[in-house]
Amino acid sequence: MPHERFACGTSRRRMLVREARDDADKPFLNGIDFLEIDAADQRVLHVHFVHPLPGQRGGVPAGDPLAASNFAVEGGVRISGITIQAVVATTGPVVTLRVDRAGDFSPYALRLIASLLDDVPPPGFDPVLSHVTFSFKVHCAADTDCVTRVECPPEQGSAPHLDYLAKDYASFRRLLLDRLATTLPDWRDRSPADMGIALVELLAYTGDQLSYYQDAVATEAYLGTARRRTSVRRHGRLVDYHLHDGANARAWLVFGTDVDRGTSAAPALPVGTRVTDEPRTGEAAGDVSFETLHEVTALTVSRNAIRFHTWGEERCTLRAGTTTATLAGSTASLGLSRGDVLVLEEVRGPITGRPEDADPARRHVVRLIAAPRDLEDPALRTPVLEVRWHERDALPFPLCLAEFDDGAGGTVASTIARANVALADHGLTILDDDAAGGLVPARVPADGRYRPALDSPALTQAAAFDALAARERPAAEATNIDPRETRPVVTLRGEGETWLPRRDLLTSSRFAPEFVVETEDGGPARLRFGDGVLGRRPAAGTTFRVRHREGNGVAGNVGAEALCALVPRVPGVTVRNPIAARGGVEPEPVRQARLHAPQAFRTQERAVTEADYAEAAQRHPDVQRAAATRRWTGSWHTMFVTIDRRGGRPVDTPFEIEIRAFLERFRMAGGDLEIDAPRFVPLDIALRLCVNQQAHRGAVQQALDAAFGAGTRADGTVGFFHPDRYTFGQPVVLSQLIATALDVPGVGSVLDVVRFQRQGESSRGEIDRGFIGMHRLEIARLDNDPSVRERGRLTFLLEGGR
Repeated sequence: MPHERFACGTSRRRMLVREARDDADKPFLNGIDFLEIDAADQRVLHVHFVHPLPGQRGGVPAGDPLAASNFAVEGGVRISGITIQAVVATTGPVVTLRVDRAGDFSPYALRLIASLLDDVPPPGFDPVLSHVTFSFKVHCAADTDCVTRVECPPEQGSAPHLDYLAKDYASFRRLLLDRLATTLPDWRDRSPADMGIALVELLAYTGDQLSYYQDAVATEAYLGTARRRTSVRRHGRLVDYHLHDGANARAWLVFGTDVDRGTSAAPALPVGTRVTDEPRTGEAAGDVSFETLHEVTALTVSRNAIRFHTWGEERCTLRAGTTTATLAGSTASLGLSRGDVLVLEEVRGPITGRPEDADPARRHVVRLIAAPRDLEDPALRTPVLEVRWHERDALPFPLCLAEFDDGAGGTVASTIARANVALADHGLTILDDDAAGGLVPARVPADGRYRPALDSPALTQAAAFDALAARERPAAEATNIDPRETRPVVTLRGEGETWLPRRDLLTSSRFAPEFVVETEDGGPARLRFGDGVLGRRPAAGTTFRVRHREGNGVAGNVGAEALCALVPRVPGVTVRNPIAARGGVEPEPVRQARLHAPQAFRTQERAVTEADYAEAAQRHPDVQRAAATRRWTGSWHTMFVTIDRRGGRPVDTPFEIEIRAFLERFRMAGGDLEIDAPRFVPLDIALRLCVNQQAHRGAVQQALDAAFGAGTRADGTVGFFHPDRYTFGQPVVLSQLIATALDVPGVGSVLDVVRFQRQGESSRGEIDRGFIGMHRLEIARLDNDPSVRERGRLTFLLEGGR
């Protein structure tokens, strides 16, 4: 590439050479002004000089004309070594040269030399203007200006030495002071009151905040590293995983009244009646507050304690699994109806009759599933009320119905039913006009997002409750809370409308007055409003009135008899919770969400295949096992779902309607659905047993019947042929049968297996195989009930004993 000594942005040197004069006021210095490439022939160069050349009139300097040996071409990339062939012509200040070949697109230089052996300019020619840079392709079309711009680069100062590892307030402060010591060496004041130190500390604080924000953005961007609860919740929502904030507890309350009170027009207790634990001295209420979920229309004395009617018998028992009973009274006197709740409670020891001997665990809540039926005891000529409750509220333990002399000519019962009952949940309502319920900031700003904080230490998270729908459901469901179905109990009043909380705003319209509550661990809850596209954006200057509840988590799982005070107190009315509150759950830990959220999308929320339908049906709490079969029914495919209910209960019409509605949200569009009962296979089994000599055959027979029964034994364990022990396709194994028989006290050995087969069918070698096999939709059954022999028969042939 041609060598240039320097590049300048002006052509002042040409003017100096043009104006240079000797003592006779004649020009004495010449030089190259510019160079042209012949447009028709790129091998022809027209070199223009400042003054006429030697040999011309007025030539500068005087002497011999320039020859081809006085010119040299340098440069070139692909084409180099170009030589001057001849001087074609010299006219005034212009010399026309011919070269041996045209060059390429790279820059070239024409140099004026004294001779081929001496590359200095000839005498009388300026050293600076003795060469010129040119291009052979100057006449080729181009989109850019060919003039080279000469710009002086800016001054490069030395970079300051900075510690880029500074990330906090202390390191930023030290960095600033070190830099100032270099730039302002005369400033040595380090007093905290100095203005310079104040500015340094302010900048260090700002840098600390910005540094934390940078780190936080990178940290909160990923589920595995996020620390804020809100970030983890939003990451989980992307994969349909909902981080729950806990749930408040629920408790059954039993009220006592001294007089009948309340009507449908003026309920005895309205919704939200407050009940607390034992108040402390000098205070109106205790530490834990519950509020009723529905109104109590009436409180009557007759329902304070309802006695069971035993038809004149003594020492009666309501067995485990019972769903019906008879009460002393009538519909008119007790006022019971379908959907009412009873609390069955043992109030006295069934043997001693003393209150202190009553078992506090023998308390159970049931909901009436049918209208009570009025009967009459013809022998005692007393009205009797027959009640029936939901199967899922069946007694989990036996209740003794003993009566004792009260010492005053009457009797007292060991077990009674209470009907002045209401459901309440944990939490204290903060009213609209309470200053503690305000938002911070209180007013919607004109610019930016509105994310106010609600200063509530434990915002209540409650599941939705429909009092009317609950009357059709078992009482056990009322306290069985799924924390992922809860919502924060907070409402806002602003812009003339009531704003309600939602899980998210993805389905909210631009006009929907809705918001999302986001809580942090140990911090206040923050409210997130819509942006005008997803959810309504509150108008600037709006001030909301807040109504919310406080009380959440396991703090509400108070024990039995903990709640005992009405607020405000009602004279003549008492309240208690005979059964411990339950359902209170703490907010889900963030670490648990990190573990479970990545797998959330694997949960199937639709049913397509047979396995999908079976798995969806098994989510119902009353279904032990389900199997699905897809069949062509002549016009379309139908999915037949076979249900194995818990406890061996029948798949009747009400349950079929219930399970069909349960599966509707999973069902594939265009597919038909049918619910089937399982195919129960009755068994016929007979064993010959040897009884120990000291054992009574009758006692051993009773123990065997209990061990191999289809019900629940006195100790709470289930029998060998309990319906929940067997399901679809599960075989009955002979070795397990023999082992259970040998575990019965008094049985010495198993002498022979007489029969081990399906009832009503010939043997298929089951004894030799060691099991009775079941097909895919078959379930083994052996009730051993003489009244229904078609449900299986079990025979023990006992030998020996007494």
